[in-house]
Amino acid sequence: MKTAQSLTFLAAIILVLSMSGSAMLAAPPETRLMRFPDIWHDQVVFVYAEDLWVASTQGGPARRLTAHPGDELFPKFSPDGKWIAFTGEYDGNSDVFVVPAAGGEPKRLTYHPGNDMVLGWSPDGRILFRSNRASDLPDYTRLFLISPEGGIPEMLSVPRASLVSFAPDGKRIAYNFTSQEFRTWKRYRGGWKSPIAIFDLKKHTYDPLPTTEAMDMFPMWYGNAIYFISDRDGVMNLYRYDLAAKQTSQVTHYTEFDIKWPSLGPDAIIYENGGLLYQYDLKKGETRNVPIYVGSDEVAARPEFMNVGGRIDWFDISPNGVRALFSARGEVFTVPAEHGSPRNLTNSPGVHELHPVWSPDGKWIAYFSDRSGEYEIYIQPQKGGDEVRITSDGAATRYRYNLAWSPDSKKLAYSDKKLRLWYVDTEKKQPVLVDTAEYSTRMPASWSPDSRWLAYAKPVNGSGKDLIFLYSLDQQKVHQVSEGFYDDSSPVFDPDGKYLYFLSDRFFYPVSGANDLRFNYYNTKGIFALTLKADEAAPFGPQNDEEKDVDEKKADEKKAEADKKADGDKKADSDKKTEAKSATEGDKKAEEKKPEVKPVQIDLAGLASRVSEVPVPPGIYARLSARKDKLFFMNAPIEAAELGRPGPHQPVGTLHMYDVKKREDKVLLEGIGGYELDSEGKKLIYGARETIGIIEAAPGKKVGDGKVDTAAM
Repeated sequence: MKTAQSLTFLAAIILVLSMSGSAMLAAPPETRLMRFPDIWHDQVVFVYAEDLWVASTQGGPARRLTAHPGDELFPKFSPDGKWIAFTGEYDGNSDVFVVPAAGGEPKRLTYHPGNDMVLGWSPDGRILFRSNRASDLPDYTRLFLISPEGGIPEMLSVPRASLVSFAPDGKRIAYNFTSQEFRTWKRYRGGWKSPIAIFDLKKHTYDPLPTTEAMDMFPMWYGNAIYFISDRDGVMNLYRYDLAAKQTSQVTHYTEFDIKWPSLGPDAIIYENGGLLYQYDLKKGETRNVPIYVGSDEVAARPEFMNVGGRIDWFDISPNGVRALFSARGEVFTVPAEHGSPRNLTNSPGVHELHPVWSPDGKWIAYFSDRSGEYEIYIQPQKGGDEVRITSDGAATRYRYNLAWSPDSKKLAYSDKKLRLWYVDTEKKQPVLVDTAEYSTRMPASWSPDSRWLAYAKPVNGSGKDLIFLYSLDQQKVHQVSEGFYDDSSPVFDPDGKYLYFLSDRFFYPVSGANDLRFNYYNTKGIFALTLKADEAAPFGPQNDEEKDVDEKKADEKKAEADKKADGDKKADSDKKTEAKSATEGDKKAEEKKPEVKPVQIDLAGLASRVSEVPVPPGIYARLSARKDKLFFMNAPIEAAELGRPGPHQPVGTLHMYDVKKREDKVLLEGIGGYELDSEGKKLIYGARETIGIIEAAPGKKVGDGKVDTAAM
């Protein structure tokens, strides 16, 4: 009995160990994010982590082909399967390389500074690539062939091309003359949509295939048919066009993820869908998954400590200007302007927080976070603490933009990817839809001082012109302000609630071109003000200096002396009260009473006609802000609109401050890319490439002044 029990126990141990070993030897998980695949009979080549890998079409582990720190992209098998051509950055530029399919040293074939992208091979064994080396402005690509042995590339006669496939005889090509394979948008129906066409390289004839309003891309010529992908059913699927029957049929029927980067092999098409690779058998008409495992050390995915001071992608400033607010690599930080240490508010590896803004009362930081899997709005105490989730509808809104606190620090305005403007009360946590646009915009909104109105701009037709609108939170109603003659944008309330300032394109002074007979228009924007109350005086009415006689001068002097004496008496009385209070309360500070916010009155009737021009010359203006009796705005020189300037791009924006009372325009800072103001407009934070600084809002400043120390982030 004892022996039998021992044998049973031993068998159980062996079984457990066997199962454990089986689990340890189980197939590793299938790798995702494999891109730009190509196929040759039983082999697949693809890109993973910017390196080339080769695997069997039956799946299994992949073999690394390249390991250079630069990018190796767009691999294509040669017709005999012995070579792989690709675009590489071994010497810094994107050039054509070729490497043995079995592995070995890559050989560089092109040496032009233009960007060379490998597209495939010609039937006679030459490498086909596209390049902008022979284009004029605007930039476009042409086709070239080069021998795998090297030499001078041959430019093909087709005037412009992007995605190409040779006919089996090598005399014709099926191609898109332009394409959108790198764009992140979907279901594009605009002017950059080109049909797939057949171009005869000898006769120079052009014959487009039948098309719809959908995007047709990646032609692949196989026998007497051309395969391609199209989103004519909303998702990119594989289609087949029969050249003899002149009929198009759908091959795959994906409903979630688009087919990306399909590539034609001798007997199959390989493509990416949802990060995985699939093979379509051209003879059987069947699709199957290619389950590949990449045994990479995944260096980029390892947790690590990282200094993110040089990776700031967003900045704001505290209401009193003593701390900067940053988002960097998915974390939210506050950093002192001078003394103290940085504070990581979110400290959440694996969660992406971005676009933080500081509440006007200084208590809260609001930001977007994908902690739930979708971007939602959260707030957190500015000194750290538990975050509070404000929204829960991220699955419906997707991406959100332009967070803006209301002056009472109780509400947040924002827009979303579906062209909608919202606001949400941080206590009620129920988003309220303000407006929806029909044309592309992100609708940044400006709050009125009493937090009861929102001003914003949106396009109402395809012309691209923006119109200004007002939304009343009390009435829950939208009111159009602009009359529609001009492009009006960037509305902002002044702190007293008397005026609505905005930018508008109303100046059209033509500049003749140096090399052609046409006019260009540059300095078209001006700054304008709408008087919100019908009986309020316009901010920039006519001025008239008058000479005063002796009696009038004496009266003015007496009034000035009386005012000065009254101010002195008030100060003395205030000092006495302060001393008395200090004596009774010791060191306890008196609670400051917040000034009462008056309701903003807006007389909507005739509002558009109560417009005044701010007396500044027209310019290329942006980033308009308003503070007490001050306007802040950025102007860009004409050089900022020039394309193709050599050297690294440098910020060229100039920050201006306009004194409304004195009617004086002064330059505060030059050579910056953006800025934000504190609550009173006394301090500002600016960004100029890697330099971020906090300075007084006064003339005579330069980039580098008040630089914020981000080294400890």
